[in-house]
Amino acid sequence: MTTTHVPAHVDDPVNAAILAVSEDRIEGFHRYPLHAIAEGSGVEVDTVAARIRAMLEAGTIRRVRQTLLSTSLAPGALVAWQVPGEQLDATFDWMFGEDPFTGHVVIRSTDRDTPGSDYRLWTTLKVPRPYDMDAHCQHLLARTGATAYKLLPARKLFALGVGHVRRRDIEPGAKTDEPGRVLDTEVVDLTEREWRVLTALKRELTVDEVRPDVWELRAAEAEETFADFCAVAEDLAARDIVGRFSTFLEHAKRHADGTRVTRYNALFHWRVPAGEEIRAGREVGRHHCMTHAYWREGGPEFADVNIMGVSHGTDKQRVLAHKAAIDAHLADVGIPVDYTNVFWGGRSEIKPSEISPFAYRDWCRAQGLDPQAMTA
Repeated sequence: MTTTHVPAHVDDPVNAAILAVSEDRIEGFHRYPLHAIAEGSGVEVDTVAARIRAMLEAGTIRRVRQTLLSTSLAPGALVAWQVPGEQLDATFDWMFGEDPFTGHVVIRSTDRDTPGSDYRLWTTLKVPRPYDMDAHCQHLLARTGATAYKLLPARKLFALGVGHVRRRDIEPGAKTDEPGRVLDTEVVDLTEREWRVLTALKRELTVDEVRPDVWELRAAEAEETFADFCAVAEDLAARDIVGRFSTFLEHAKRHADGTRVTRYNALFHWRVPAGEEIRAGREVGRHHCMTHAYWREGGPEFADVNIMGVSHGTDKQRVLAHKAAIDAHLADVGIPVDYTNVFWGGRSEIKPSEISPFAYRDWCRAQGLDPQAMTA
């Protein structure tokens, strides 16, 4: 199916109206998610489908999928890697291309030498139970040019969610009326049937699958009736396993029309006193400029920082202005910050991390590994 005659850039007013809803406002599982986007945007559902197909085909949208709260499905961590400069690109390529359990892959730098600035490669990792993250990282050390790693699992997450289209116009300091919600990282166990439905549910849509009855074919794939497929998905959503239905913009690269949604990707670090982590994370998480916020323990490698978060922008000084506003807000609410830093993103690639234990077993065998030897 070709959609080249349909406008596919983000500044088209119809596309902007759709994206303002489809990026981050379709929470949970919807039997007819494109109808929900149509209702929220005021755009007729067939037009919604045609525009999303066009943007996906043009690369303006990099993927369309039902997201999962994968922290509930597999233990995960942010991983910082030490990699010699001459091995950096090759290690980046291997982790992105050969490890389905590695999601985001970003080369980062700091404006000056600081604690942790020798950790240039940053990835996200999910390793399903009963397999072990340290064993997985040790294998990656053996297969790549990396020489050391630091696992940074999230102790808590803080609810966020303003999409990139709306974020472009946010003023520094703009925030919600209430502090961010605290999300736990406890992993739940699923039945084989639930994994089957979830596997069909989570895979990103092809261009031709972007249609008003989006889940009909996925239900057949999972060997379920449409009604039963939706019932299982709705139960998973009620258990906080399903996130949102979302269109993900290509925000790190230029679109076909030459525009970019964002240019700078900043990982902010803060060190707050022990006992203030949750309060600080909720205050950081209420700021609309943030895409992620976590309580992670950086350890001595990163000057014992304990709050981390990501923000994007098209102008570096604007990104720093957002951070300065957060710093000022933390001071205003009585949370001292005695160390802070910014790690800037350079080359980056993003894909959803695989979370299926069945896929992990198969990957181990393809890598010449005994799956049992990779268990905790």
